[in-house]
Amino acid sequence: MGAVIVAADGTELARGHSREAGDPVAHAEEAALAKVDPADPRLAGATVYSSLEPCARRASRPLPCARLILDAGVRRVVTAWREPDTFVEGADGTGLLTAGGAEVVLVPEFEAAAREPNRHLSG
Repeated sequence: MGAVIVAADGTELARGHSREAGDPVAHAEEAALAKVDPADPRLAGATVYSSLEPCARRASRPLPCARLILDAGVRRVVTAWREPDTFVEGADGTGLLTAGGAEVVLVPEFEAAAREPNRHLSG
């Protein structure tokens, strides 16, 4: 999975991917957010582009990616693929994000491309 954080003016702030830097439980959004100064004022107008819907629950870290995004002040997320139940049953990153005031845009025409490298995980 991959994620890119882009400022409102189109400047790429950071990018990350799952299992980055050899961390077997790193998620793409958290890896990208870790590279941006939390005080960067551009986060408030930024968009997180993620191949997979940011997680709403996880056992491997205290906070799911959707919460990390909201806590960073980002209020727009674009994703290609809703998290399947085979990953975390009943997860709803979109619901958590929208409840926190973020806009979530699903781009279903990119779902097949996002799923392809992960077909062994999604059944």
